[in-house]
Amino acid sequence: DRYQIVVRFVQSTGAGALQAKFDALKQKLQAEGLFDPGRKRLLPPHPVRVGVVTSPTGAALRDFLHVLERRSPGVRVLLFPVRVQGTGAAGEIARAVRDAQTLPAEFRPELLVLTRGGGSMEDLWEFNDESLAREIAACSLPVVSAVGHEIDFTICDFVADVRAPTPSAAAEIISRDSEDLRRHLRATTLRMRRC
Repeated sequence: DRYQIVVRFVQSTGAGALQAKFDALKQKLQAEGLFDPGRKRLLPPHPVRVGVVTSPTGAALRDFLHVLERRSPGVRVLLFPVRVQGTGAAGEIARAVRDAQTLPAEFRPELLVLTRGGGSMEDLWEFNDESLAREIAACSLPVVSAVGHEIDFTICDFVADVRAPTPSAAAEIISRDSEDLRRHLRATTLRMRRC
């Protein structure tokens, strides 16, 4: 017995289809310049107010706050509670990014952190939304993307001003260790007295 199979079209399914959508959007936004290093803003060196866009019940928020409290206990955190998974979450996140920019100056955060813990590509998919990516690119505040774990990458990571590999790393990136500041102040005070 002999059989012949003629294949006219092959398409990946499951994660393969999602990966193809991810790659196509990444290529499109990259061609438009949304990932260019020249358009990325620097983070403020000593932020006093930080906006965090995430789930209020997730481990990502607890990890972020724990590190921030240890390193820079004086930083005020404004939480913008959103869903970070499931259909429609990208729209909530984009609205939170817009809302943060419209707060009165005395309450407006100096930067935004978008964060959530790790998960499958499907779990993180809302962070690969084109409208959300464009909202981040247009944001007047510097944006840190801390979505997933070190091996996870989303479109938000590429368009944000800074990518942090984890929520804890985001807290370290945006804060200065208070003990370092104390040492610096002691050394500066000593130099001033000598002068």
